[in-house]
Amino acid sequence: MAPNGKENGFANGDIPEQEHELVEIDEKNDTCTKLHCFYCCDALYTFFHDEMEMIPPAFEDGKYPLFVTWNIKSSRPGGHARLRGCIGNFEPQELYEGLKDYALIAGRQDSRFNPITERELERLECQVSLLTDFEDARNYLDWTIGTHGIYISFPHPSLLPPASSLDPSPLSSHSGTPVPPGERGRGHWWSRGSGQHKFKNLNATYLPEVAPEQGWTQIEAIDSAIRKAGWDGRITEDLRRSIKLRRYQSRKCGVQWDEFIKWREEQVKLQDN
Repeated sequence: MAPNGKENGFANGDIPEQEHELVEIDEKNDTCTKLHCFYCCDALYTFFHDEMEMIPPAFEDGKYPLFVTWNIKSSRPGGHARLRGCIGNFEPQELYEGLKDYALIAGRQDSRFNPITERELERLECQVSLLTDFEDARNYLDWTIGTHGIYISFPHPSLLPPASSLDPSPLSSHSGTPVPPGERGRGHWWSRGSGQHKFKNLNATYLPEVAPEQGWTQIEAIDSAIRKAGWDGRITEDLRRSIKLRRYQSRKCGVQWDEFIKWREEQVKLQDN
């Protein structure tokens, strides 16, 4: 079971209240293009217009681990977009099926949010991330902010031997992070819906853009991921060193909903001719 409580799916884990900026397409990157985003938008569009069929995909099929993210623009002038849903899978997915499925799962089944409604469509932004370059890290700090996403797995801290020392390891200058005041025993945004048994390994992930968006250091990102995985006790250096970290990169692009509508109208005209 994944951290968000959805089998075979992982939530990005961005804080719902944070601000999001649309990711522009990298013209040098043909791994992930606007066509992938248009296809996701079309999946959600035809969900609400079941009399319509999806436009056939105009990109090659392939297999990638992937995430689909929905952001929604503020209804206030000058307001920032906010996260509306983000779920994906680390198992390689056939793009035609995976993008369609996760467009709907992220939009309608992300347990952190209410399902996207039809009246929200015109304010949506879609982002697709195709994950690449998976590598096992040497330790929990063997990754680069802004380049790598992180997937951490660690044994439940109750299964660890007693702390050998409160002194920091050579890996960091942090000896430990206490439970934030007033948070012990509470349900948190990082653990809501985790559905994991307390004595099983805990896991969590953050896409590459999350740490720089939040302004986190590596330690802060790791500690936040530990919280997201469901641990709300003290974070010790021994706990951090118990982490198995797998780093990865992503190829991503994004589109506005009005871009999608224009594209769809053009495709319908081409089909009618």
